[in-house]
Amino acid sequence: MPKVLIVSDSHGWMKELLNLKNRYQDEVDQMIHCGDSELDYHQLPIQGFKRVGGNTDFDIDFPEELVFDVKGTTFYVAHGHMHNINFTLDPITYRASELHARIICHGHSHRAGATKIGNQLVINPGSIRYPRGRKEETYALLEWNDANEYEVHFYRLNSEEVKDLAFSTKLV
Repeated sequence: MPKVLIVSDSHGWMKELLNLKNRYQDEVDQMIHCGDSELDYHQLPIQGFKRVGGNTDFDIDFPEELVFDVKGTTFYVAHGHMHNINFTLDPITYRASELHARIICHGHSHRAGATKIGNQLVINPGSIRYPRGRKEETYALLEWNDANEYEVHFYRLNSEEVKDLAFSTKLV
C-alpha cells in the first residue's frame, strides 16, 4: 500500500520537522509539507519534502502549488491562503479538478481534518506547532490500496494517534 506523510504549518520548528523526516523517510513513498515552514527552501530539515510556500514563507524558491503523482494517484498541494480555505473548499477543489488531481493537501487553517468532496479527498494535516480547534499538534499519514480505498490517520509528534480524526473513503 502506498503511504504519504503530510505536514504543514511547522512555523520554524526545525528539530521537530527533522525528527519526522528521519522517522518516516524510509517507510513512506512521499513526504509533503503544505507550507508555512518559515524555513528557506533549501534548508536541511525540509529537504526531501515536496513543499509549497505559505503566507509566512518568503523564500522565492517555494512554488505556490504542486501537482505530482504517487503510485498512480495525482496530488495537488497548496497552502490554502490563496484559495480562501477558511471560508470554503470550493476554490481549492476546483483548481485541483482543473489539474486532474484526486488528493488535495493544504494547510493554513491549522485545523486537522479530512473530507471527501465529489471524487476528491481533501486533507489538512493541521499544525505541528500551533494547532487550532483542538489541543493536539498533528500531522497526517495517508495510505491507499488498489481498490481505491483511502485511509487518513492523524498523529501527534510523540507518534500517538489522534483516533477521532481518522477518515476512510473510497474514490471511484
